[in-house]
Amino acid sequence: MQTAELRNTVHAILQSIAPEIDPTALDAAAPLREQIDLDSMDYLNFIIGMHERLNVDIPESDYQKLVSLDDIVNYLRGKLPA
Repeated sequence: MQTAELRNTVHAILQSIAPEIDPTALDAAAPLREQIDLDSMDYLNFIIGMHERLNVDIPESDYQKLVSLDDIVNYLRGKLPA
């Protein structure tokens, strides 16, 4: 999966959790939870959505690596087959 396609998929998952946001308006390098109002349950649902949509296991120990949209895309890119 190409980076742009992966980013679009992450945006779609994010919008399914928080439909009021425009993911394209977010700063991809800034902490995601500081930019939008995602409580811990919404964030967990976002992670579950990525797992279900992309079939990628994301262990709880890795949650701290998923801070910004760039972090998330880079992490997922490393987990998906080439």
